[in-house]
Amino acid sequence: MARYFDVHPDNPQARSIKQVVEVVREGGLIAYPTDSCFAFGAQMGNKAGLDRIREIRHLDDRHHFTLVCRDFAQLGQFVKISNAVFRLVKAVTPGSYTFILPATSEVPRRLLHPKKQTVGVRIPAHTVAQALLAELGEPLLSSTLILPGQTEPLTSGWEIKERLDHVLDAVIDSGDCGTEPTTVIDLSQDEPEIIRVGAGDPSRFE
Repeated sequence: MARYFDVHPDNPQARSIKQVVEVVREGGLIAYPTDSCFAFGAQMGNKAGLDRIREIRHLDDRHHFTLVCRDFAQLGQFVKISNAVFRLVKAVTPGSYTFILPATSEVPRRLLHPKKQTVGVRIPAHTVAQALLAELGEPLLSSTLILPGQTEPLTSGWEIKERLDHVLDAVIDSGDCGTEPTTVIDLSQDEPEIIRVGAGDPSRFE
């Protein structure tokens, strides 16, 4: 049964954030809000959490998981980023974009795309997500909270709690989220490739 945390969207209660981070550090799987939509979250090295997300979402081993980072300093530890790519990413970050980039050796192999050795990264512009990341001190392994057979993510914490109570360990509710996931841009090759059009404006990458 998932613990339910009602968190203020602009001034998240420090006690609640600490409790959620404890759940993550103990190997739990959470649902949390971002600036695009709700996401699943687990500790980066949590293989069981990764497997649980795959099972819930029916994902194969070619799915790009995302490391949700607090800032550029953290992001730079986990992906290789050239000066030109840095400028592209910096222009729209924090925001509703996920970038596919070559991973560094800091990223567990199980998170990498099996052929490309890439991983997704993003920096969210969401107060609650940022509070979680600050308390955790490392990226959150994440994936959009969209269920098999659905075209849009779930948008409210209470509905997530109701639908996924048996497979989650905690749900953070700070008000309704959007229905559009991030825009995904592959920057691992010479030219940007738009993989998914979502909440972020893709025009600067076209």
